[in-house]
Amino acid sequence: MVTAAQPLLPPRATARPPRAGAVRHLGPNWYATVMGTAILATAGAGLPGAAAVPGLRTALTGVWALSLVLLLALLCARALHWTHHRDQARAHLLDPAMAPFYGCLAMALLAVGGGALTLGADWTGTKAAVAVDAVLFTAGTVVGLAAAVAVPYLMAVRHRVEPGQATPVWLLPLVAPMVSAALGPLLVPHLPAGQARETLLLGCVGLFGVSLLATLLMLPLVFGRLITGGPLPLALTPTLFLVLGPLGQSTTAVDKFADVAPGVVPAPYSDGFSVLAVLYGVPVMGFALLWSALAVAHVLRARREGMGFAMTWWAFTFPVGTCVTGAEGLARHTGLAVLEWLAIGLYAVLVAAWGVAALHTVRGVVSGALLAGPRPVPVALP
Repeated sequence: MVTAAQPLLPPRATARPPRAGAVRHLGPNWYATVMGTAILATAGAGLPGAAAVPGLRTALTGVWALSLVLLLALLCARALHWTHHRDQARAHLLDPAMAPFYGCLAMALLAVGGGALTLGADWTGTKAAVAVDAVLFTAGTVVGLAAAVAVPYLMAVRHRVEPGQATPVWLLPLVAPMVSAALGPLLVPHLPAGQARETLLLGCVGLFGVSLLATLLMLPLVFGRLITGGPLPLALTPTLFLVLGPLGQSTTAVDKFADVAPGVVPAPYSDGFSVLAVLYGVPVMGFALLWSALAVAHVLRARREGMGFAMTWWAFTFPVGTCVTGAEGLARHTGLAVLEWLAIGLYAVLVAAWGVAALHTVRGVVSGALLAGPRPVPVALP
């Protein structure tokens, strides 16, 4: 009779090649590493006085290159995942906790594409950078719109979710079109004057509306669950920072609209975009700061109760980065020094958060802990 508890071991017949087996539990949430790295580079490039710091732009371009390498590596790894572990990939789609992370794929493509024009052009030249951004922007926008429709559809038809299960992760597929709206204007000056430029700009305004209205529908569910259901589980507490994503990115988007609108749309509308950048951006940034304080309080509580590292810690990076770019845009359009200092302060937080998340992620990959599957529950065999 066996009295010791023994873990269930997988049969040898299911063994796979080492590389294919290593990616079995690699989910779409890993694209957050690309997003956080890319925005670390692009947000730094827009800081007030960044051009006067020797070597800073070169270092930031290197960070963008790292995000490009991470994107290519993850695309290959995820291709292996779908090829060798289709059952697990389908399980991710049918898991209401994992399916929303497919929005991260779109945002990773868009973030790296935007960085190609903002920083990568220094190394590749403008023509190549425009080509890279055009491809990644198109792919990211298509994937983002597909996720914004498919994930809520799956949640309604295939997933079984309760109001008490609402988390900020549900916002991820809805934020992706807002990232397209914020980064699409970078391509406007590179299109032929006239219909092409105006079409892209107003298309980005349409994407802004898609994401904003969808977020306004989803955010009350998240906030209501937080108030009535108590704090999130410890591992999910960092996802509270995901709420900053649509706030900071929408502020960035209206700033970009105002930057490129003159000469693209008629004068009354171009002036309207400048007004919108301030009248929309300032109150939204105010709410973002309020939510930041609430999220920090929850994270500090979770740390006291033993919250350890998880991939959700990457939520400290990209959403904060969108607030940095939003504050940078507001500083340009208002000329207020306080907004410049806000952008610099938030960027310091972003650098620290990225460093901590990156260090723990590298350690987890090297040790194999982050790529390992869920531990089997020990059972006693009679």
